[in-house]
Amino acid sequence: MEKNIIDFSKEVALQTSLPESSVKSVLALIEGGATIPFIARYRKDVTGGMDEVEIQFIQETAKKSKELFERRTFIQQTIEGQGKITEEILAALQEATTLSALEDIYLPFKPKRKTKAQAAREKGLEPLAVLLLDQADEDWTALPLRYVNSEVLSPEDALQGARDIVAEMIAEDADTRAAVRGLFEKQAVVESTILAGKEEEAAKYRDYFQYKEPATKIPSHRVLAILRGFMEGFLRITIAPEEEVALDLLQRKWLKKKQHPSTDYLSRAIRDAYRRLLQPAMETELRNQLKQQADEEAIQVFAENLRQLLLAAPLGGKRLLAIDPGYRTGCKVVCLDAQGYLKHNDLIFIHEPGRLSAAEHTVKKLVEQFNIEAIAIGDGTAGRETEQLIRGLHLNLPIFLVNEDGASVYSASETAREEFPDHDVTVRGAVSIGRRLMDPLAELVKIDPKSIGVGQYQHDVNQVRLKERLDQTVVSCVNKVGVNLNTASKHLLSYVSGIGPSLAEQIVQYRQSKGAFSNRQDLLQVPRLGAKAFEQCAGFLRIPQSTHPLDASAVHPEAYSLVEKIALDAGVEVKALIGNSTLLKKIPITKYVTPEIGAMTIKDILDELDKPGLDPRSLLEEFQFASIYSINDVQAGIVVPGVVTNITRFGAFIDIGVKQDGLVHISEISTHYISDPSEVLKLQDKVQVKVLEVDVARKRIALSIKQAQENGVSPKSKQKVDKVPAPAATMEDALSLLRKKFSK
Repeated sequence: MEKNIIDFSKEVALQTSLPESSVKSVLALIEGGATIPFIARYRKDVTGGMDEVEIQFIQETAKKSKELFERRTFIQQTIEGQGKITEEILAALQEATTLSALEDIYLPFKPKRKTKAQAAREKGLEPLAVLLLDQADEDWTALPLRYVNSEVLSPEDALQGARDIVAEMIAEDADTRAAVRGLFEKQAVVESTILAGKEEEAAKYRDYFQYKEPATKIPSHRVLAILRGFMEGFLRITIAPEEEVALDLLQRKWLKKKQHPSTDYLSRAIRDAYRRLLQPAMETELRNQLKQQADEEAIQVFAENLRQLLLAAPLGGKRLLAIDPGYRTGCKVVCLDAQGYLKHNDLIFIHEPGRLSAAEHTVKKLVEQFNIEAIAIGDGTAGRETEQLIRGLHLNLPIFLVNEDGASVYSASETAREEFPDHDVTVRGAVSIGRRLMDPLAELVKIDPKSIGVGQYQHDVNQVRLKERLDQTVVSCVNKVGVNLNTASKHLLSYVSGIGPSLAEQIVQYRQSKGAFSNRQDLLQVPRLGAKAFEQCAGFLRIPQSTHPLDASAVHPEAYSLVEKIALDAGVEVKALIGNSTLLKKIPITKYVTPEIGAMTIKDILDELDKPGLDPRSLLEEFQFASIYSINDVQAGIVVPGVVTNITRFGAFIDIGVKQDGLVHISEISTHYISDPSEVLKLQDKVQVKVLEVDVARKRIALSIKQAQENGVSPKSKQKVDKVPAPAATMEDALSLLRKKFSK
């Protein structure tokens, strides 16, 4: 029987502890083609005000319930096809609430390769196995002799075959598997050891050469580290409880008579069932379970970091000079207009003393010629030195170091070649750096999220699940901010609710052939963009110079008539209503509630009218590192400013301007207890840190935020610290620093 996800609403409501009516509404909307951002933003009255996280949870729970139902149906049909179905099996299948429980029921009926037990059954030893399992009162010296024949050569062969059958019967018993699984989940210990002869090659796994930790307590990052060492062939791992505890559990269940002639034979079968069949199966199952849990946690960390990076403060529409720094090959310079279009590119050499004067002249000329309003500098190789030299030019412009992770990936991509077919990768990379400063979200959507560098073990986790979650995160961020319909790239448009890559391409082609959209209704002229797609996307697309005043806001076109009625009742035009806080506060919400539009939606509309098109992202602040340029300049005890670049469950990585991020362990983040660094830190936070330890050989820097606080420095202070030399203030100072560097 085919079932859609709506049929699982009651089951999902029980599992999620959410109201069944709201769950059913959410599932019906999803089944009807609605996206999560659309449901969360424009169907609050139907869902009871659920946010994206709750809606996503409902969708994923319904998907799992459907998968469980389909697997149950398949197993039932398979057993029925074998003519072996019973009322007990049917009842057990209906009661099973996990895939593991279903697979335990199915195991005895599942087609499998020839086993020892099957071979013994073919020799006619199953009756002897039944007697052994029952510990029948037989003469166990003479009994095996009855089964000796041309295939069973001795009594011991007969007993061995019987034990093989009994071991499989025990291992395939659903209740037994459930009990052993419970023991593994509660008492298993993860243990890793180094493989002989691999000590030097596996140096980075030194912490796990001799390691033990209960499976219930091991954190996700250690699970992934140990499993990586295992997959790379350096570590041996076991995940199991004490064997004696497991054997005792099995003996209490299967050994009915401890003083009996068959006891030794049955005990050997029980031990074989555990060691050969149950223990490997349960260890694999638990390892997969730990891996899945660790994957989910790592993916969650990655997704949250990505969200913060995508929603980082934009500089906005400014005329920019962007520099992709380099030593030997020079610095690629591009000039961008306020819309991010490339106007000019050049190459300068500011790290070669004989060419500095020409470089200085070029930069000053470009700043004047293109009326530059800000400067962006990539933070990779030579980034800090380039920043100090540009500051020494006294251009009186804000200067920003821009994280260039993924810029090289973009510059070599098909997307970049399509945007700049006549320019090489260096120009594309510099443009990407500049655009990333103007609008991180619009530029980063062009890059595979895994290349952005904010993950934890991203190459070790389930890649399908990772892509799914990261795509969901990008979609959420794009729709949260909204998109300018007339300037957005097809890559940005493809993440808008209801659009996707194909329609995004159609929108851009329409825009190129017909010109800018004059209002949202023009979208319906785009080929293949029908009423459903329009419903889903229109509210997230902005047209600042539209012929309709609401097209620049997040008010959905389906509510335009309501806003017009509100304006009419207030005696003003719609334009006069927008931004009129005094008037909007007087509007009675309940007066305009209808069966189609409820109070929550009306409140959102009024809030949007008060501040139309408000960007949820914060304002960008200029930031300067201290005058340290490599790990060799870092000394224990100094306090320096830094920027949070990555957050994990065990701590946060901080860029202090030396090309090697330092780590603040979770215990060194706050003066009060925290269980997760994200409780107090976000990506791009500006913090003060104290250097605790520097390991130049291993390129590791240990930092502390709380000890910087204890030294009397605010954790997010903008104040420069006296313990570190101030940044070079003049061109002469910058040149002096360079000469000192090259003289080494």
